[in-house]
Amino acid sequence: MTDLLIKLIPVFPLLAVILNGLAGNRYSHETAHRLAWGSVGLSFLCTIGVFADLLQTGGAREVIAYQWIFGGDLTVNLAYLVDPLTCAMLLVVTGVGLLIHVYSVGYMHGESGFTRFFTYMNLFMVSMLLLVMGNNYLVLFIGWEGVGLCSYLLIGYYYDKVSAAKAASKAFVVNRIGDAGFLLAIFLVFINFKTLDYTKVFAQVGQLSPEMATAIALCLLVGAVGKSAQIPLYTWLPDAMEGPTPVSALIHAATMVTAGVYMIVRNHAIFDLSPTALTIVGLIGGLTALFAATIGLVQTDIKRVLAYSTVSQLGYMFLGCGIGAYTAAIFHLMTHAFFKALLFLSAGSVIHALSGEQDIRKMGGLSSKIPWTHRLFLIGTIAIAGIPPFAGFWSKDEIMAHAFTHHQYLLYGMAAVGAFLTSFYMFRLAYLTFYGRSRMDHHTEEHVHESPMVMIAPLMVLGLLSLAGGFIGFPPEHGWLHQFLAPVAGIAGEHEVGTGLVLTLMMIATGIAFLGWGLAHYLYSLSPAAPDRWAAKTQSIYTTLLNKYYVDELYDFLFVEPTKKWGLLLDWFDRTVIDGMVRAVGHLAELGAAGSTWIEKHVIYGGLNVIGYGNHLMARQWRQLQSGMVHHYAAIIVAGLFLLAIVVQFIVQR
Repeated sequence: MTDLLIKLIPVFPLLAVILNGLAGNRYSHETAHRLAWGSVGLSFLCTIGVFADLLQTGGAREVIAYQWIFGGDLTVNLAYLVDPLTCAMLLVVTGVGLLIHVYSVGYMHGESGFTRFFTYMNLFMVSMLLLVMGNNYLVLFIGWEGVGLCSYLLIGYYYDKVSAAKAASKAFVVNRIGDAGFLLAIFLVFINFKTLDYTKVFAQVGQLSPEMATAIALCLLVGAVGKSAQIPLYTWLPDAMEGPTPVSALIHAATMVTAGVYMIVRNHAIFDLSPTALTIVGLIGGLTALFAATIGLVQTDIKRVLAYSTVSQLGYMFLGCGIGAYTAAIFHLMTHAFFKALLFLSAGSVIHALSGEQDIRKMGGLSSKIPWTHRLFLIGTIAIAGIPPFAGFWSKDEIMAHAFTHHQYLLYGMAAVGAFLTSFYMFRLAYLTFYGRSRMDHHTEEHVHESPMVMIAPLMVLGLLSLAGGFIGFPPEHGWLHQFLAPVAGIAGEHEVGTGLVLTLMMIATGIAFLGWGLAHYLYSLSPAAPDRWAAKTQSIYTTLLNKYYVDELYDFLFVEPTKKWGLLLDWFDRTVIDGMVRAVGHLAELGAAGSTWIEKHVIYGGLNVIGYGNHLMARQWRQLQSGMVHHYAAIIVAGLFLLAIVVQFIVQR
């Protein structure tokens, strides 16, 4: 029974993709969204059943859904591995994904591409489920590429908007850079182990030389850096805010961007063999956490502040992986999914209430006008700031404490400064959005309204998880989650740490969070004119942060513009040299024909005419296959697969 539930988890959203994608325009929007969120709900129920069975039986379970590739040394099945790490990810993906799908019903109401949106969302769910459930690197890579494709489709959902189309292309291209490294890692794994199955690879991992382990780990890291938006491949994520707000919550807060963290934890047996790779992972995470937090200090778009916050929080997860605190990294991944989804969806509720306005300089005084959104946004803000007993405190404090107790003082310092900045810019966002005097124009203020219950109800659930979800990891490093993940990720602590030191570090982390809140309260509540004075005194620093350190401009100068120039050069070469050669051949043929005999001309050209007419007739018949109808192409693909299966079966029998 459990095996069947495992197989059904990705099947339900796949059915919704097929039904909404092929026939969604034939029925109402109500039917389309019920198919979309209902399929994710069924996947969530199956996940609950699998999770309950795992708690009773323990261990891991592998289920083969389809025997896929077999030949020579390579055997790959479409198979699933369900262990504690998989279950933790499945609960996040399906649980938070379900809440976001329900929220989207209200947020996307009235959109012309309503069914298309939910088709893309379900396709993303299928890809993400394959990513976390696959028992081998190839299935992981298919899911990996699938979420990249869906990210492109959803970021560019408003395809007639130039900025959205550019942001989608940017995300697609930057992720391809990371994917190239990931592919190299897969090739190296197969060369060394002659298999792509996790269990077989990890059982033999001890045979790797330190140099090869480092090479594989660094290639995996390149893929993780691209997908999880770390330095230097982070620039796509803030621009991804061009998509609808539910997209930001689902893909760029709760699931897709955490795929890199999941991949590192899944492969920690390889990373553990390379202290060099782990050091680089930790440094990238620490630098990203600090770097992105400084940019978030001055941003004025409500979604961009949250975007840079996402980049920063992902840095904490990488930092945790780099110091060997794999369970703490997954713990922060889970709590981050709760409070960041809550913050993004609450921001969407604000945007919905203000008829599309996203500039926090044109907000203020909303706490009394949209009280539910205000309260829930405040819960998310306190959680991400790291104030106890909210969820973010337990997971973030554990990563920082692990860095300190394992003598990684540089990384601890980066994390501590990043935590202070996070608390400051998040409360700055809350004060500018919900408190003080109203800065809205008169027309917008007249139409401010609270979001419907279909949007508020998911926020309430996420608010509860952001408040109490951290207790699954209490007490630190010895909580239920740590014991649950221990067979896969191990226990972070290598030695016992005194209770006094643990409490001291917790008090320091709490003090840092309150210090950031206090500074934000002073600047944006008690002395609202002070920020402008500070910006004027530090104009160069403020401008640099506002322009995101000019990294996008630097990348344009170093990579984008030279690539465009090469493209123009190649276009000139194609039009001038290649086309010139073709035209020259034609002229030579004409000259030759003019000097040939009557018989040669008629025989040669007559033969060519016969061949050309035959090609014309064949083309007329074959072009009927290109109908432009998706279901026709799907039928041809299925028929081709059946023919291919018959041929393969015939060869095997021979």
